[in-house]
Amino acid sequence: MSEASGVAAGRSRPKRALLLILGMALFAVLIGLGTWQVQRLHWKEGLLQTIDQRTHSAPRPLAELEKQFAATGDVDYTPVTVTGTFLHQGERHFFATWEGASGFDVFTPLQLDDGRFVLVNRGFVPYDLKDAAKRPHGEVAGKVTITGLARNPLAGKPSMMLPDNDVQKNIFYWKDRDAMAASAGLPAGAGLVPFFIDADKTPNPGGLPVGGVTIIDLPNSHLQYAVTWYGLAAALAGVLLFRLRRPAKAG
Repeated sequence: MSEASGVAAGRSRPKRALLLILGMALFAVLIGLGTWQVQRLHWKEGLLQTIDQRTHSAPRPLAELEKQFAATGDVDYTPVTVTGTFLHQGERHFFATWEGASGFDVFTPLQLDDGRFVLVNRGFVPYDLKDAAKRPHGEVAGKVTITGLARNPLAGKPSMMLPDNDVQKNIFYWKDRDAMAASAGLPAGAGLVPFFIDADKTPNPGGLPVGGVTIIDLPNSHLQYAVTWYGLAAALAGVLLFRLRRPAKAG
C-alpha cells in the first residue's frame, strides 16, 4: 500500500465509524417505532374485541353501570337502559358530521326519578336545524325510556388541533361533560351521572334527531405502520452493510 492510499484509508476510518454510529442510532429508532406499533396493534385488537363483546351484550340498568364506573372508571360502549324526562331547553350541541353532512349531535339532559341528570346524545341534526324550534316534533314530552351505549367522559381536550368550545354560542368541539352540564340550566345542586349515553337508532318523532350515531368501527392501521417502520429499518441495514463493505477510495 502506498503512503497516499494509507493516508486516505486512515481518513476514511473516522467517516465510516461516524456513519456506523449514526446508522445504528437511526436503525434503533426505526426498530423502536415498529415495535411500538406492534404494541399498539395488540392494544387496538384488545379494544376492538372488548367493544364487540360489549355492544352485543344485553342492555343493563343504569345503577349497575354506575357501580361499574365507580369501580373501574370504564363503561364505554356498554348497552344501558334509562328512564326519565328530557330537559329540552338544556340541549347542548356538539359539532359533528353524519353521512357526509355537517351539523350537530344533540346532547340533552335527562332527569331521572331521583332528581339527578344524565346527558344523552339523542343523535344528529343538520347544521341549519340546530335551533330546536325548527324541529318541534322531536322535543318529546313526559317520561321516556332510552336504550343506548354508555360513553366514558373525556379527561380533557383530546387534541390541541381542536378549537375551544364556544359555550356562549352552544357549540362544542369536544365533549366536555362538565361544561355541557354547567351551561345547560340544570337546577342548583342537581346531581349528574358521571358518563354520557348515546341513544340507539330508535326513531324520534319527526325523524330528528337521528339516533345511533356512535362510531364503533375504529381504524386499525398499526400493522401497516409496523411493516413500514421495520421495512425502513431493513433497507437502512442493507445500505449500511453495502457502504461499510466498500473499500476505501484512495484520495
